[in-house]
Amino acid sequence: MKQMIVHCTPHVTRMALLEHGRLVEYAAERDQEQGLVGSYYKGRVMNVLPGMQAAFVDIGQKKNAFLYVDDVLHPHLEKQPAVKPSIETLLSPGQELIVQVRKEPRGGKGARVTTHFTLPGRWMVYMPYAEYVGVSKKIARESERTRLKGIGERLRRSEEGIIMRTVSEDEPLDAVEGDLSFLRTQWEVILRRAERAEAPALLHSDLSIVQRFIRDAFNPQRDELLIDSPAAATEAEAFLREMAPEGYKPVVMYNGPEPIFSAYGVQEQLHRSFNRKITLEGGATLIWDETEALTVIDVNTAQYTGGATLEETVTRTNLLAAEEIGRLIRLRDTGGIIIVDFIDMEQEAHRKLVTERLSGVISRDRTKTHILGWTQLGLLEMTRKKARHDSAGAVPVICQCCGGTGKVGTWLE
Repeated sequence: MKQMIVHCTPHVTRMALLEHGRLVEYAAERDQEQGLVGSYYKGRVMNVLPGMQAAFVDIGQKKNAFLYVDDVLHPHLEKQPAVKPSIETLLSPGQELIVQVRKEPRGGKGARVTTHFTLPGRWMVYMPYAEYVGVSKKIARESERTRLKGIGERLRRSEEGIIMRTVSEDEPLDAVEGDLSFLRTQWEVILRRAERAEAPALLHSDLSIVQRFIRDAFNPQRDELLIDSPAAATEAEAFLREMAPEGYKPVVMYNGPEPIFSAYGVQEQLHRSFNRKITLEGGATLIWDETEALTVIDVNTAQYTGGATLEETVTRTNLLAAEEIGRLIRLRDTGGIIIVDFIDMEQEAHRKLVTERLSGVISRDRTKTHILGWTQLGLLEMTRKKARHDSAGAVPVICQCCGGTGKVGTWLE
């Protein structure tokens, strides 16, 4: 069973997702800083850079958004030309167009935007111009994949594209059709706003943090939602009524004597999970170092001595570490290149066991992750997509003096 715990303060909403009591996802959103990912804008092209095959688009933010040529071409790869045209043939300065934010602005960079539009619903992701039907890879039964693909092909109009989400498995035709009708209406509203608006202008914002997690990671009939704010609880109830008119478990309004995150063990798990050094069951440790380009995770046996032989001890340690690393990558929303330095194992079969354990945990993550395999140096390499900011209030602030290294340089006189 999942529990979704929501803690509201006057300026920040924090959300924790627990699976059997263990923290697996965390996010926070300031009232005035709702994320941009998923939002639609009417933008104006400011610069076209053929050398970068990209353009900068003014969407009304501090920094112009970045639009790459691949995000201007047809969203279906089979419909794209064999040789990419120059960005100059597709866009020109002053041109106005609708774009959707696919990656938050970060550091000195503006948001990354696309014209490959997507609108996520409960059962599907609607793509107004994609011209294909896809089915979530997490749906394993071939008969169900065929059924859902057939439904999508029957329902979509000529230019439309549909991806059937994992939760659509075994859902009846009328439920899927109702979801599509709602998303079509939403897209038509965006187009009408674009016709009237003067660029740059916001056309459509993604849902609030609570609504997003209800939509993407919550089963209304089975999972439990606890909120410590009457206003947020009322908003969540209204969203659930719209999303699950056939019925849902009522929202639990928490008013206990201690803070909700403390009562359900969230605060303690956050402190433990976001440290640089994480201690595993039995005493083994993970050392978690993040740079701008990649994340490196080092596995150490430390005090763990749980096997009859060295190889058995090492393998058990690595299996424990793989389980925890899979959970923490999802919880910390780690993105980009990830390198894991597991303890050296002699047998290929043991390396395969570790990879399978990690893959099994990662399969529960909604964000796309690729395990690329073991390098010649015995490191496990993977990549994970990241679109949103680091979770507010969970990631430690880097020390101004040492830059997070724990070392301060001294000059010899």
